[in-house]
Amino acid sequence: MSVTNTVMESWKSHVRLELFHRDCRERDPFSGLYGKVSRLEEMLDFHMKLWKDMDTFRSKTNKRCPDEGGTLYLRVNEVEFLNQQLKQTISELTSSLYLKEAELQYCHSQITRYRTEAVVLAQGASSLQADLAAYEYQLECQSKELSALRLEHQTVKEELTAVNLQKEQFLDRWLEEKKEEAKRINKHNATQERWQRLACRLKKRYRARSRPPACVANSTSEIKTMESQHQRLPS
Repeated sequence: MSVTNTVMESWKSHVRLELFHRDCRERDPFSGLYGKVSRLEEMLDFHMKLWKDMDTFRSKTNKRCPDEGGTLYLRVNEVEFLNQQLKQTISELTSSLYLKEAELQYCHSQITRYRTEAVVLAQGASSLQADLAAYEYQLECQSKELSALRLEHQTVKEELTAVNLQKEQFLDRWLEEKKEEAKRINKHNATQERWQRLACRLKKRYRARSRPPACVANSTSEIKTMESQHQRLPS
């Protein structure tokens, strides 16, 4: 990626420079006129040089040139000069053309590379979008499951509260029943004790039959008293 960034920065700098030159040319409406004047000045300098050469040649040879006015000589040299300038211009244009072709090829290669990268990025974006949709669906399912679990937890909690309440009620009832049972047992034990005392008295009565009548009468009165007490006992 660093190489790509470097290439992009160099290409951006080149584009900025070309745009700057274009803006400079467009902002200067006399650029064409200045170029033409410059070319005329070059031609003037060239003509002055030719005239000096002709004067030097005449002064050295002291001969008259067949071309009295020097027009033909100027024309020939001017044509040669223009040919040299044309060759130089053609060479510069050829170099510029090669440079533009190289830049064009570079641009095409960059376009191809960027197109490939765009396709790869688009595929990656599509894959990420599919993954995102899957994660969103999974999150939605988990949210529904969580809601169901919360509802179930609330229901179980309510049921547990009801069970605990019922357990407390059962425990209270069990304690009450145990208290009642203890009361019944105590009552039964008291009754048993009374029956045991009655049995002892009956045994004494049975034993008293062999005694004198006075003792038997006393025993009989005691037994009647115990029977009356037993009849008054609750069932």
